[in-house]
Amino acid sequence: MKNIRIGLGALLVIAGIVLFIIPGSMLLVIAGLLLLSADVPLARTWLKRCQSSMARSSAKLDRVLLNRKLKN
Repeated sequence: MKNIRIGLGALLVIAGIVLFIIPGSMLLVIAGLLLLSADVPLARTWLKRCQSSMARSSAKLDRVLLNRKLKN
């Protein structure tokens, strides 16, 4: 079971990196890191880093969209 989880997690991370141009592919990276974090301690730190960067970027996008809405 551990090998399947690691293999699937690595596959999702690689697919997310390859499809990085397409919106929503970051979810593949996070799903892969989530699977890998059960067995690989380094994946936990990358998962936390990705989650915090996504939170910062979504907050910035919210501010930009709110400012755009208030200008109109």
